[in-house]
Amino acid sequence: MLVDSIPARGRVLIVRLRSLGDCVLTTPALHLLKQARPDLEISVLVEDRFAPVFTGNPDLAAVLPPSPAAALSARPHLTLNLHGGPRSAWLTVASLARRRAGFAHYRSGQWAYNIRMPRAQDILGEERAVHTAEHLAAAMFHLGVPRCEVPRARLFALAAPARVPYAVIHAFASQADKTWPAERFAAIARRLRAELCLEPVFIGAAADDFSPFTEFESVRGAPLKEAMTLLSGASLFIGNDSGPAHMAAAFGLPLVVLFGSSHVDQWRPWRTEAETIVSPPDVRVVPVERVQAAIERLLKVRAA
Repeated sequence: MLVDSIPARGRVLIVRLRSLGDCVLTTPALHLLKQARPDLEISVLVEDRFAPVFTGNPDLAAVLPPSPAAALSARPHLTLNLHGGPRSAWLTVASLARRRAGFAHYRSGQWAYNIRMPRAQDILGEERAVHTAEHLAAAMFHLGVPRCEVPRARLFALAAPARVPYAVIHAFASQADKTWPAERFAAIARRLRAELCLEPVFIGAAADDFSPFTEFESVRGAPLKEAMTLLSGASLFIGNDSGPAHMAAAFGLPLVVLFGSSHVDQWRPWRTEAETIVSPPDVRVVPVERVQAAIERLLKVRAA
């Protein structure tokens, strides 16, 4: 098997340029590889804005910027492209690794790989919708990592400061049909405060519209590492399907996540207690009562 053929203390470069959810869900695959070969020096090539996802991860020897020079400096015995696309293909080649692996379904850059991996379904032997964490782990299984259960994502943050119990709410998404109405998030936040003694904390990007949530604490445009610390100390996460939901799942928080047009089987919270509210093709029709009931069920299970 290829993983066994890498020399002792050999070097593996993972190309994983972006985005937030994909980066978070790459960490189980990295852990599987490191468990199989603890001696390997594993590096990740990632855009600077997502690098904190991998910072402090003991499975990694280095977190590198996505440049040809950085790829070459890793001197890998194996480069594994988990991103796809022309830029990641060029970076794979720039590493000058003798073994270069990528999925056969990548639409561009097939010339970059001398190891073409089949679909995750074919690797796993199951013809079903495959979660993103399983898809990425399947690459490791194909390369020779022993088949096993795919673990929870792994994030490492500073300890959250002591404060009253709080719930993190992420009320934003990339598309309108994936975004639950702001006034309904505000209604849920009021109930959290009044009925469950959880202080709501809204998080989002600097460009997001926080005006519907002025009565609550908000953290706008925080650096990713700060957002991770905030999530690590929360008692509950509520939000649209998004990158912060995957970070919350990595910390083992109970989650209520709303899905509209995105594929729930590929992007549901991974390996944590969660309620997924699925309303394709448009999440905006979901009533407040349905989300409130999901919160109550989740916290009842948590307390049992």
